[in-house]
Amino acid sequence: MRKQKKKRLETKGWKIGTVKEFLGLSDEESAYIELKIKLAAGLRQRRLQKGLSQLDLAAKLQSSQSRVAKMEAGDPSVSLDLLIRSLITLGASDRELSQIIAPPRAA
Repeated sequence: MRKQKKKRLETKGWKIGTVKEFLGLSDEESAYIELKIKLAAGLRQRRLQKGLSQLDLAAKLQSSQSRVAKMEAGDPSVSLDLLIRSLITLGASDRELSQIIAPPRAA
């Protein structure tokens, strides 16, 4: 957020912080959520790269389209195991999985 905008919001009584601070998450909880978000985004990206619809992926996983939508949205009911197995089903290698979850490199 731009400094000017942040200052303007703070002068109007808004509190600026992180999701972690707002929800009172521990470092471990925050890391878990970040990991799940990265895997969910990686699943969606890989599905699109393969030219598959959610319905196509659901058929490969012997699941439903709504379950795939929940997986890609990072729904709390979706396990890390299911996200990883789905990526492997789409052909993701160990290296590709590590690239999905690795923090971005500094430029």
